[in-house]
Amino acid sequence: MPDYHIVEVKSKKDLKKFIRFPDKLYRDCPQYVPALHSDQVKSLTKVSTLSYCSRRMWMVLDGNGEVAGRICGMINPRYNERYGKKRARFGWFDTINDIKVAGMLIGTAEAWAKENGMNEIHGPLYYNTLGKQGMLVEGYENVPPFNCLYNYPYYNDLVTALGFEKECDWVQYKLRADQPLPDKMVAIADRLMERYKLVEGDIDSLKHDKALVRKFFQIYNESFAEAVYNFIPFTDEEIAEEAEQTIGLLDKRLCCFLLDQDNEIAAFGISFPSISGALQKARGSMFPFGWLHFLKALKNVETIDLMINGAAPKWQNTGVSSVFHNIMARQYRECGAKWAITNPQIETNSAAFVWNKYGDHELYMRRRCYIKEIK
Repeated sequence: MPDYHIVEVKSKKDLKKFIRFPDKLYRDCPQYVPALHSDQVKSLTKVSTLSYCSRRMWMVLDGNGEVAGRICGMINPRYNERYGKKRARFGWFDTINDIKVAGMLIGTAEAWAKENGMNEIHGPLYYNTLGKQGMLVEGYENVPPFNCLYNYPYYNDLVTALGFEKECDWVQYKLRADQPLPDKMVAIADRLMERYKLVEGDIDSLKHDKALVRKFFQIYNESFAEAVYNFIPFTDEEIAEEAEQTIGLLDKRLCCFLLDQDNEIAAFGISFPSISGALQKARGSMFPFGWLHFLKALKNVETIDLMINGAAPKWQNTGVSSVFHNIMARQYRECGAKWAITNPQIETNSAAFVWNKYGDHELYMRRRCYIKEIK
């Protein structure tokens, strides 16, 4: 039997091994999409969310010092306060197919959580709602969007054997991006646009309007506060960080937002060209040639990732969602997009049902959050 032992990640050398373990584990997996190593370093050491979250990282090493598994344990006090829980979360969970290794990883994270007063642990999750979350349970044959996890099927067998149960599932759909919306939906959208005197905002102007960017993320917080399961509103620091990273990349061919009569944001839809193939070619690094793959991917809109769609609270349940769906469907056809992959949405969220109105769609992936009582 292999001589496994667990170590905590403390040094830069350890962190490098922690980050690069999946590169080896998934070397022969054509569906796996590696994250950029530099992004992982930032997420694990410098991201603004760590100003209020605590986290610890561990690896299981074999007798030769090779990594056999990894895990990150996290505690988000803002989540626990908001929902009245004492929960830890786990993420960055990767392991060989060995129950002993998985047990060492999960057991260590549980012990740390218990020491900190937690009575439950769930995951795989990120610190907040922004990051990758949900263990894949269906759709292993498909390549995930860049912001989604991929894992081997045996992961689910290991965590259920260790006592975890389903907390919730997220679903993703693949649909024809160039298909027209049903005539009834288009007619409703046109009437609502006129009735409420809505106008399309200019994406290029948004990029240079800091006040409007802040308003956008405020609306994002408000619109998802009650609608998204386990949602944690962003802090001002997180908003500034996310805005700096993403707003400049918005493509007006694939994004839209609506303004009401008071020049307030009523609804929004954000999509990106798929960069999964570029990440696979980059193999974790932008250099020496990774950036070339990204430039090509950003110009290719054949497959797009539908990131976020939402409406300000006062505009929810008014039918305004049909307006931006109509606008974005038109934009997709105009720019030549063929396929769209939806962002994960909780299976019980009524917003996920909108995709059933599209004639050509199919379930693409299902991912699960597991939960376990700490004893």
